[in-house]
Amino acid sequence: QVQLVESGGGLVQPGGSLRLSCAASGKIFSINVMGWYRQAPGKQRELVATITSGESKDYADSVKGRFTISRDNAKNTVYLQMNSLKPENTAIYYCAAKRAYFGGYDYWGQGTQVTVSS
Repeated sequence: QVQLVESGGGLVQPGGSLRLSCAASGKIFSINVMGWYRQAPGKQRELVATITSGESKDYADSVKGRFTISRDNAKNTVYLQMNSLKPENTAIYYCAAKRAYFGGYDYWGQGTQVTVSS
């Protein structure tokens, strides 16, 4: 089993920045891909960014150039740096992890709320 705990959410003004953290514990050696998802009110959950064990990164088109995913293997933590935030980025952000490079995610965090508002 793998446990994921997100932190770093909060209220920020448009144009501001936040950094989300996802601390992983348990059988993390089995994890090859970690991702950040978000779900806004009334909308489906969408993939925001992914990072593989080989440091390959991918982003949703809507966040390219503004969000950066990274990892600190020594701390077993994945980060999502979010800059130039917009009101439409308001959502619950979830960390996820999977063993296989393809297919669905095996493990999920509880989510952290990000609210972008003036």
